[in-house]
Order: sequence, then C-alpha cells, then structure tokens
Amino acid sequence: MVAEFEMSMVGELKYFLGIQISQIEDNIFISQSKYAKNIVKKFGLETTKSKRTPLATHIKITRDEDGKEVNINNYRSMIGSLFYLTASKPDIAHSVGVCAKYQAAPKERHLNLVKRIIKYVQDKVIRLENLNTNKQVANIFTKGLDVNQFEWLRTTLGLCVMDK
Repeated sequence: MVAEFEMSMVGELKYFLGIQISQIEDNIFISQSKYAKNIVKKFGLETTKSKRTPLATHIKITRDEDGKEVNINNYRSMIGSLFYLTASKPDIAHSVGVCAKYQAAPKERHLNLVKRIIKYVQDKVIRLENLNTNKQVANIFTKGLDVNQFEWLRTTLGLCVMDK
C-alpha cells in the first residue's frame, strides 16, 4: 500500500469509531467506556443520578398518543448513540430496541425512558475485550481478511454473516 499511496506513520491506533483500542504485546483490548461517557455528556446527563436497570420492569410502554411531543431529532440521536453502544453493552440492546420503536412520534414519556438508559450506562464499566492476536489493529478493521482470519474474528467478537 505504501507503494501506491503516500502514507506516514502517526503512531499506534488508540481510538477508532468510538472504540478505545490498546495494544500490549500480542493482545488487543477494546472498550467503549469513553464513548459512553461522551453520550452522557452530549445529552447533559452527567450530573444526574445513575440507574440500576436500563428500564423499569413494572412499566408498560405504549404509543402514548396524548403525551407531550419532543424534539424528534434529539430523540433519534439518543437512540442512534445507544444502538452503537450495544456492541459492548448487550444488556441495553432490548431496552434500546423497545424505545427505537417510537422514533416516528416520540413523546416525553419515551424520551424519559431513553434518558434512563443513558443514566444506566453512566457509571457502568464498559466491557473490555481482550483479543489475543499478533495482528495490527488497523489491519483487523481496515483490510480484507482471509477466510481463517475472518472466521477467528467472527467467533471471537460474535460477528454474524447475513445471507443474501
């Protein structure tokens, strides 16, 4: 690639698409804790109290047609940010999915539920994945992989392949 393109080495990859990456010898550690903290800060919830569960278990979530309308762009931005976070926090996947159903016409009640999920991730340690490999991180995320490397990534990270 160096022969085709002008390139310069700027150092090891530390942060890529909201994922913190740390390489130590033959190990790669992946985390989204910084991304989670940025979500909390972006939506102004850093001073609020953390929640123990992503959604309350006793509440039935409905369309709430009589509820007060909220900013649809802000609501969708929150949902999108949380969806990206589900890569390392699968415990919020169901809650985010339930709230995503109401993106077309979100009400204040739905917004409060999404804020609750953000408050839940506020103080939680985002899982740190250890990928034992001698590959460079940039290669894993940016270059084509042979079948064996892809299969290793698929089983290690839990990636899935969609059939056409």
